[in-house]
Amino acid sequence: MKNYKMVLQYEGTRYQGWQKQESTANTIQGKLEAILTKMTGVPTEIQGSGRTDAGVHALGQVANFHIEERLVESGQLTVDGMMKYINCYLPEDIAVISLEEVPERFHSRLNAREKTYCYRVLNSDIPHIFDRRYVFEMPEKLDIPAMREAAAVLVGEHDFKSFTSNKRGKKSTVRCIREIRIERVEDEIRFTYRGNGFLYHMVRILTGTLLEVGRGERRPEEMQGILNAKNRECAGCLVPGKGLTLVEVKY
Repeated sequence: MKNYKMVLQYEGTRYQGWQKQESTANTIQGKLEAILTKMTGVPTEIQGSGRTDAGVHALGQVANFHIEERLVESGQLTVDGMMKYINCYLPEDIAVISLEEVPERFHSRLNAREKTYCYRVLNSDIPHIFDRRYVFEMPEKLDIPAMREAAAVLVGEHDFKSFTSNKRGKKSTVRCIREIRIERVEDEIRFTYRGNGFLYHMVRILTGTLLEVGRGERRPEEMQGILNAKNRECAGCLVPGKGLTLVEVKY
């Protein structure tokens, strides 16, 4: 079997997230697998670096898939040919931006070492029509220094059980956040998270909690107590998926 790594972009607005589901074909993974199966003539699965939620976007999602060597050796499928074929049949809001053959043991999720996400908040009472699918609107005045102080507590290796919606998970909830950057870019406040991995809804709950600090509803020094509680009810709200983008995955 030949193993291929792809980097893709998508606007997640009209999809039910990355992961394929029995109840709908309207997922990123489902769309890709249908095209790959048609291209190869056999059922073909694809593995993503992570499961982005409904409405979440990607600038640099990474995925890999295997195809039989005979299809490659016969000249039926080349890297350039496959990339053109996939992009030809993908809807206009999904695109493969690179494709390459990789070692057999490469796995887009298991081999990932670092991920970067960005959450965009429109901090203005004037709507931005052309950005409305990519930002969460919050016009209230926000205390950026207080949010940065709170974010500093969250950087490092911690048990982030309070910051996930997955209540039944048996796997470790310990993760390492290497950086949380909060900056104003014109009318937007952008939260950039860089870490070795993120739990289900983790970035969206972290952002919701920091925004509550920004509005004065929480104090920065409460963050350590929320971490120690290991209880989802102690953290802040889950902000909408539309403001979140998976920016990059490193290996």
